[in-house]
Amino acid sequence: MKFTLAPYQSILLSVLRIISGLLMMQHGGQKVLGFPAPSRAPFELMSKIGVAGMLELVGGLLLAIGLFTRPTAFILSGLMAFAYFIAHGLTDFWPMLNGGELAALYCFVYLYLAAAGGGYFSVDAMLARKKG
Repeated sequence: MKFTLAPYQSILLSVLRIISGLLMMQHGGQKVLGFPAPSRAPFELMSKIGVAGMLELVGGLLLAIGLFTRPTAFILSGLMAFAYFIAHGLTDFWPMLNGGELAALYCFVYLYLAAAGGGYFSVDAMLARKKG
């Protein structure tokens, strides 16, 4: 008997999207709201950290519910690439040494979601089913 998760591909895609969106919301929540962890700096909207925090918070929410999944994931992928090179890549080449593992992983997870979409359990899919 062959083991395969192929029948669950769309469901697992939705799980990946939901969990990565909720995790991203935590990063944005910390920067913008000081929750669930205290902010490391005062919130200033028109700063790099302020813009990143808003994108993480709002983008994470949009990903969690699966609305505008592809463009949101593409923007967040770019944000994470930018974060990696600005905050981590300048100190050392290796992500393990420069603390950029999460930024690199998020970058490629979101790039995948930009290509694959939100999966079956998403507002995008629900709206498409209503149209079709």
